Amino acid sequence: MEIYTVKAIYEADYGCEDTGRKEPMALLKLIGEDSEEKNIEVSEAILAERGISEGKKVCFTQSGDILKYIRVVAAVIFEKTIPSKGSKTTRKGKIGQTKVNEIKRIFATARGYGEYKGWWEFPGGKIEAGETPQQALEREIREELTAKIRVGELIRTVEYDYPKFHLSMDCFWAEVVEGQLVLKEAEAARWLTKEELDEVNWLPADEELVGVIRKEMGTRN
Repeated sequence: MEIYTVKAIYEADYGCEDTGRKEPMALLKLIGEDSEEKNIEVSEAILAERGISEGKKVCFTQSGDILKYIRVVAAVIFEKTIPSKGSKTTRKGKIGQTKVNEIKRIFATARGYGEYKGWWEFPGGKIEAGETPQQALEREIREELTAKIRVGELIRTVEYDYPKFHLSMDCFWAEVVEGQLVLKEAEAARWLTKEELDEVNWLPADEELVGVIRKEMGTRN
C-alpha cells in the first residue's frame, strides 16, 4: 500500500456554478514515501468529513477512494492462569497478573467515546514522533491503564478500511510486569477466555485479530 503525505491543498475552482460541477472541489498535492508526487481532485465535503488536511497521511482503497491513513499499536495482554475471582471489571476496577505456563485469558476494553462507543478492542494508541511501536505501546498502556507491560512479539499487522479512514494496526503480545490494570479511559474491561471471545462486540479491525488469537490461546508457552 502506497502512503502519501498531503503537502498542499489548493482550491480547484471558485464554486459549482462556474464549472458545472455539482460541488466545490479541492486540488491535493501529495508526496509519496519514495518522493513521488501526485495531484488529485477531491471534493471539499470529503476532505472535511474524513479530516484530511495539510500534513496528514492518506492512502487509497482498491476502488480509488481516498482515506486518511492512521497507524496505531495494540496490546494483546494475556494471563497464563485464571484467578479464582470473576473475570469482569468495572470502570474503576483493578486486575492483577499471574504467571504459569499457558495463555488462559486475554484483556479487552470497551471504548468510552466517539462513534464506536461501547465497542470492544485491544488497548493501545497512536505512535508519537521518535517512538518505536513497542515504546508507543508501553507508553499508551501506562497512560490508559497505569500498568507497566513487557511487549512481546508481533502477532500481525491489521490493515482495515473504515468508512472515513484506513487503520494500520501493529498488534503485539504483552504481559503486565509491574502494577495493576486500572481503567482510566475505557468504559469497561474484561478478561476473556477462549470460549468467551464471541461474547463482546468487537471493533471490525480488532475482530480480524480474534481468529488468530483463538488459535493461540491454550497452546502458547
